[in-house]
Amino acid sequence: MIIFRYVARDILATTFAVTLVLVVVITSSRFVKYLAQAAAGQLDANVLFAVIGYRMPGFLELIIPLAFFLAVLLVYGRMYVESEMTVLHACGVGPGRFMVYAISIACAVAVLVGWLALSVSPGGLARAEALLNEQKERSELESMDEGRFYSLRGGRAVMYSGEIDDSQHMTHVFVAEAGDEEDAEPSRVIVFAEKGSSRRDSAQGDRFLVLENGYRIEGVPGRADFTLTSFAQYGHRLARVEPDSRRREKVASLPTADLLASDDPARRAALQWRISSPLLVLVVTLLAVPLARTNPRQGRFIRIFPAIILYMLYLVALNGARGMMEEQAALAVLGLWWVHFLFLAIGLVLLVWSGAWRPAWLTPKVAMR
Repeated sequence: MIIFRYVARDILATTFAVTLVLVVVITSSRFVKYLAQAAAGQLDANVLFAVIGYRMPGFLELIIPLAFFLAVLLVYGRMYVESEMTVLHACGVGPGRFMVYAISIACAVAVLVGWLALSVSPGGLARAEALLNEQKERSELESMDEGRFYSLRGGRAVMYSGEIDDSQHMTHVFVAEAGDEEDAEPSRVIVFAEKGSSRRDSAQGDRFLVLENGYRIEGVPGRADFTLTSFAQYGHRLARVEPDSRRREKVASLPTADLLASDDPARRAALQWRISSPLLVLVVTLLAVPLARTNPRQGRFIRIFPAIILYMLYLVALNGARGMMEEQAALAVLGLWWVHFLFLAIGLVLLVWSGAWRPAWLTPKVAMR
């Protein structure tokens, strides 16, 4: 038990450290993407951290198996390089014992990953998608901030407001709108107003930008016959934002119970993908233990690169099998299981080759005299 606690503490500590680094890298890249959308007025800055938080279980579902795989490689590799394995083997602790230790820890990690993949991650993704869809369905004025120019009506108009309060009441409003480009001489409209606000027509459901105390200039650039009109109140209809009823339902955000009750190929593929996450932890452990065995003269990082290549091939094969299931192509009837069996066989071959495990029929028998 002392050796098991020593190995478990090192593997779990390394897994946590690698997970933390990968989470920072992936979260930073995703946060930069959302921040760019917020800067463009497509996303409210107040929901950035909520979206990242809801997506976090999905990130961990993918990161933890890789982090555990690298942790086994690094910890066992260090023990080989520092001759700890040699000493323990001399004391009667064979390679098979360390395989049992790794598998025992992997089972606990697989339970955690399975809980994230089957329960937590779909719910978090559904909440994140709901927030993002809500942002897409906001009116054009709700995404505006004071002191900045914003594009309206699909780029045909530009609007600026000096100040905007919490009730979306604006002051010092400027609007410039282009005419119909199909006209021979398209006109331009420029509007200045002291105040402005957004109002909804209860009968039709349209939203209007209502400007007060200003003037409107219309004309064709290059010509002198401009029309100048002053007004006490002027209404400018905004583009109607309709909820997209044809938006595809994202299978990844559906509860696992819904996937279990469905015969749809895409949903069955998503279900097997979720089950594959904990299985991935167990199979890569069988790959990591023999790959971690190194010569002290080579260093513990000599097998990291080929191990990562093998891990990436595993993920690519799983993703390809999922695509075949969704498209009902060849091997679709086998699901994702054939990929797990293939790499399980590779892991067993590596175990036999490294001497960490050998079946009885391959073990040479010593003749007794």
